[in-house]
Amino acid sequence: MAEVLVYVDHVDGAVRKPTLELLTLARRIGEPVAVSLGSGAENTASVLAEYGAARVLTADAPEFADYLVVPKVDALQAAYEAVSPAAVLVPSSAEGKEIAARLAVRIGSGIITDAVDLEAGEEGPVATQSVFAAAFTTRSRVSRGTPVITVKPNSATPEVAAAAGAVQVLEVSLSEQATGTKVVSRTPRESTGRPELTEAAIVVSGGRGVGGAENFPVVEALADSLGAAVGASRAAVDAGWYPHTHQVGQTGKTVSPQLYIAAGISGAIQHRAGMQTSKTIVAINKDAEAPIFDLVDYGVVGDLFEVVPRLTEEVRARKG
Repeated sequence: MAEVLVYVDHVDGAVRKPTLELLTLARRIGEPVAVSLGSGAENTASVLAEYGAARVLTADAPEFADYLVVPKVDALQAAYEAVSPAAVLVPSSAEGKEIAARLAVRIGSGIITDAVDLEAGEEGPVATQSVFAAAFTTRSRVSRGTPVITVKPNSATPEVAAAAGAVQVLEVSLSEQATGTKVVSRTPRESTGRPELTEAAIVVSGGRGVGGAENFPVVEALADSLGAAVGASRAAVDAGWYPHTHQVGQTGKTVSPQLYIAAGISGAIQHRAGMQTSKTIVAINKDAEAPIFDLVDYGVVGDLFEVVPRLTEEVRARKG
């Protein structure tokens, strides 16, 4: 069976959920071989094996943390040359897409970004994408070289499939470009205790209808009752009601959760482009003609300040 390289996204050995999704998708087209880099890489093997990695290639060097993406590209290229895979899968984060693009250029291959599904095809893996502000769904494959594919979070449900997970040290020769851009400082992001927006299974977002920053706790309370991430529309962010890091939309973050709840959001195309691939969409808006209702699975016409608190109470009551 052909092998498929999977780039591992982890934090000090704690594997992030999108990587487990990639391993699940990789098994559809071949035998997963994980590439885990940086501090704690060797500690990822047990989890990766649990989700189907036949082998885990590890490498650690200070350059992976002290410089930008080029050292990681060097390592992934070394893994590619050692394995000769049928495809390379990378999480579709900002860093992941840069790593994938640089690798594709180096190995002379085509690249597909922001895939939402993956399947085996007669002439290579076939990726499904949601394009043009989620107005169309396309199915495509790379026509030259080894496919390099980035996959959006929440595109698949991680499935356990125990494999050997044999750990092998990856020999990496860093290029001259690897130390061209140095990281001089880091500021830890303040933790809210909520899931990462782009990886969350449930997202609750507030828009212009929330009316102000002082009212966003209503949205946050519903999110916390559901164990969800909090998002915001561009209108809410531009008004200074919520941080830009939480903006969902074409100029913000793209999310694809199992459940998306839009409170006080009209449904402009800019916002729809960032959440239209959500599996189930619920809108709460007092304007029955709001464009968001053309998109949703369930719609509630009503005042969010009446509906959302009652929904929060009901969720808490059912959770006991």
